[in-house]
Amino acid sequence: MNTRNVSLPRRGLLLGLAAGASLGLTGCGFELRKAPVFAFKSLSVSGNSAMINQIRRELRAAGTVTVMSAEDASKADVVLEILSEDRNRIVISTNSAGLVRELQLQLRVRFKLRTPGGKDLLPPTDVSQTRDLSFNETNALAKEGEADLLFRDMQSDIAQQLMRRLAALKEI
Repeated sequence: MNTRNVSLPRRGLLLGLAAGASLGLTGCGFELRKAPVFAFKSLSVSGNSAMINQIRRELRAAGTVTVMSAEDASKADVVLEILSEDRNRIVISTNSAGLVRELQLQLRVRFKLRTPGGKDLLPPTDVSQTRDLSFNETNALAKEGEADLLFRDMQSDIAQQLMRRLAALKEI
């Protein structure tokens, strides 16, 4: 018996199945996330906080918008105003001795988008994130570092949400 003849049909079958599977995936509508397309070419954002710097980085990374300083706000197509940025730590639970066992971290950003002339394009809008954090008094320093990492993660998520909201704006 010749083993060479047996292996060829198997290879053909496997290649046919692989080709069929790849053709099936092309029609499912899956597409990688693209850089957002904005209705404006330049944007001014004022302030200097970690959140505002994260938003600037996200806008520059998109590559389709020129980020201008607050001094050049009159030359920009739109002005992004960060109205407030609140970071809160709320005690969720305590143990029988009254020591904190669990915290909730909250980050809330309120913003609006307007033209340099004052026309509101997006009314004051809130975007918020929350994370739960277990707390242990013996590891307080480590838990403080973990809280900082969670705040940075929430900050990044909020910046991305804000980018999607800006991209949803279709005309100025």
